[in-house]
Amino acid sequence: MRTGKQKIILASTILIILFTVLISVFYIFRNAVLQQTIAKVSNTMEMDYNSTFSVKKASFDGFSTLNLSDVVLAPKNADTLFKIQKLTTSVNIWKLLIGDVQLGTLNIQNGFVQLTKKGKTRNFDAFIKKDKQTEISNEKKDYAEFAYRIISKALNLVPTDMILDNLSFRLDDNGKKAMINFQKMRLVDKQLETSIRVQTNTFTQRWKIKGFADPRNKKADIRFFNIDTGAIKVPYFDERYNLKSSFDSIRLNIQNIDRDGDELHVDGFTSIKNLKVNHSKIASKDVVIKNARFDFRFLFGSDFISIDSTSTVQFNKVKFHPYVAYETKKDTVYKLKVVIPKMKAQNFISSLPDGLFTNFQGMEAEGNFDYNLNFSYNKNKPDQLVFDSNINKENLKITKYGKANLNKLNEEFIYRALIKNVLQRPILVGSANSNYTSLNQISPYLRKCVLTTEDPSFFSHHGFINEAFKQSIIKNIKTKKFARGASTISMQLVKNVFLTREKTVSRKLEEILLVYILENNRIASKERMLEVYFNIIEWGPNVYGIGEASRFYFQKSPSELNLKECLYLARIIPSPKKFMYQFNNQGMLKDFAIKQESFLINMMFRRGLLSPDDTIYQSQRIIISGPAQSFLRIKTQDTTQVKIDSLSVDEEFDL
Repeated sequence: MRTGKQKIILASTILIILFTVLISVFYIFRNAVLQQTIAKVSNTMEMDYNSTFSVKKASFDGFSTLNLSDVVLAPKNADTLFKIQKLTTSVNIWKLLIGDVQLGTLNIQNGFVQLTKKGKTRNFDAFIKKDKQTEISNEKKDYAEFAYRIISKALNLVPTDMILDNLSFRLDDNGKKAMINFQKMRLVDKQLETSIRVQTNTFTQRWKIKGFADPRNKKADIRFFNIDTGAIKVPYFDERYNLKSSFDSIRLNIQNIDRDGDELHVDGFTSIKNLKVNHSKIASKDVVIKNARFDFRFLFGSDFISIDSTSTVQFNKVKFHPYVAYETKKDTVYKLKVVIPKMKAQNFISSLPDGLFTNFQGMEAEGNFDYNLNFSYNKNKPDQLVFDSNINKENLKITKYGKANLNKLNEEFIYRALIKNVLQRPILVGSANSNYTSLNQISPYLRKCVLTTEDPSFFSHHGFINEAFKQSIIKNIKTKKFARGASTISMQLVKNVFLTREKTVSRKLEEILLVYILENNRIASKERMLEVYFNIIEWGPNVYGIGEASRFYFQKSPSELNLKECLYLARIIPSPKKFMYQFNNQGMLKDFAIKQESFLINMMFRRGLLSPDDTIYQSQRIIISGPAQSFLRIKTQDTTQVKIDSLSVDEEFDL
């Protein structure tokens, strides 16, 4: 009888023998196995991807080193996807035995990978279509497990020692070309150094990547900078998207990738110097951030992905802590929180990116502030959206204005509307202008009607209405487009007096900050703001201010306007140059306009702004008696027709 110890020894011996036999068989037949593997891959490419995969020569050198030459993957009837003249690599056999592929060394000489699009044909379409056909499981994905598996496999494919000579990545998008050529790349003893040549249709540069890379311990610290003088230009995007961008250097540091229980966390930081961006949707000039850094902690759980609140974003002297999360535990929920700890107001102003806030250049301020934003959106319960934005001030005061001097609102000034970058005729906002109308000379009906349509809580809010923002966000998310804004009269006033009508990120951000300063520092009274608003807004073709508008439509002064006329004037503010389409060829309001009028009257009734006596003349028709009549298409008794002027109606008062 064998003892338990003897049985263990016998079993171990048998396993060792079997393992030795397997290794020996693999060694003897390794080249045959390699050829069979290449044939299998080639057949898969042919059958599933309509592509040709070929290797001219393949052999093992020793036990684990693999030599390949002339490796080609070419989709049929499309450009070659990649071609490598010579490739030598070694594989960790022990990892391979448990199903993992882990490269030890890699040497590539003379090769390219290219993505092309000619007309509508792309040389990578077959591989994308294959992915789309893959069935998607209804089971919830464990994000921590999935991310850890992907990261581990990716890092295992990064060799511990690597030499690349003349390996190019090419892009050709219908003639928009970019090529990044790794003339030399060396990863030896965890030290990475490269020499890169970049060429596009518009420029040629030499780049360099240098630093520390340890794929097995999941750590790296690399820097990306220009060998030549000047900033690094980002290729392709300038031609494809008209987005010009450049930077002096980038640094990426991965400090830790670790699985702790059910969570995976990735820690590190990235920084960039002198980032410059230019695009017509962002700003009218270059936007420059001199220094920016992101200290990050990415968290992956079984049912969430997040940027942890311990992360820090810094640009110039501004620091804030972001929290971003995507959760799927019960419902699909998106969360965003931003915390700016207490900081000096002047440091914030001086840190604003150049080109993004041109109206703030030269502004000076005293005091401190801190800020908190809390946003949450449940995809299955959109109406429960959370949007809270709070700023806490400490002796905050503007001591000097920049380009936009908000005190201008308290004085006489010249207003000139800007339409398609063309300045319109000057309008004097002051008593010297015979059309200028003080607030107490404007019909109370008109004040009530305009406030109802444009900004019902104007006299109680501080420039913004959180609930309006919430409803705007909900509407835009539901429609998947910008279908609703949330502009207050304060925002419209700032935009038209101090800013342009360009639809850029820069203009919107400046608008928000200027409105906050205007409203929260009591620079102008609400009454004065409303009075200026009534005297500058566009109310028709080349018609500015209520003084001109009341005479243009009704040959009256603003104080003489009746309720019907005020309802009409309030309704056309969003599209003043299209007012003529409110009327039919008998000069009467069309059905849709009558419905709008009734809706507005009912709303004003509910809010207590009108009484039954106010609407005693509601059945009377509205009569356009001023110069505006010439724009209406009205049939006369002899069936002739008055022609409207050939007026462009593309421009309107931008809300």
